[in-house]
Amino acid sequence: GRFVLHRIQKEEAEYKLCRIQKVYVTAKKVPVAVTHDGRTLRYPDPDVKVNDTVKVSIATGKMSDIFSFEMGAMVMVTKGHNAGRVGQLVHLEKHDGSFSIVTVKDKKGNSFATRQSNVFVIGKGDHPQVTLPKGRGIKKTILQERAEAEARGDL
Repeated sequence: GRFVLHRIQKEEAEYKLCRIQKVYVTAKKVPVAVTHDGRTLRYPDPDVKVNDTVKVSIATGKMSDIFSFEMGAMVMVTKGHNAGRVGQLVHLEKHDGSFSIVTVKDKKGNSFATRQSNVFVIGKGDHPQVTLPKGRGIKKTILQERAEAEARGDL
């Protein structure tokens, strides 16, 4: 896969990005947002919607920034055949009762489609909030991978 471990700075280790799964009001009238990793954020910003990403401080558990799920947002694919790819959100096809499909375009201009549930917003425009690994989330063709291996002397 294209998910790889890489070193991060101390500043980056103090927060994490969380995708909002559900937003609702409890029985005692407390607004709540539930994240992809099971965190419950009480009294979230009223602008937070499902599929948005929030920056959560690990020390306090409080959210600071909101990254909206909108066209032009920088996203990373977390599941499926395209896992690990990074690009800009180009198009959203809503299919009620089925899976909504999003189209993502990477820096090289390649477009690909995946389910909306597989996509995670990591920043606005060209500015990711997390450091990206060596490949920057760009998928290479088999021929490109082979040429690089030959240049390194692996083949």
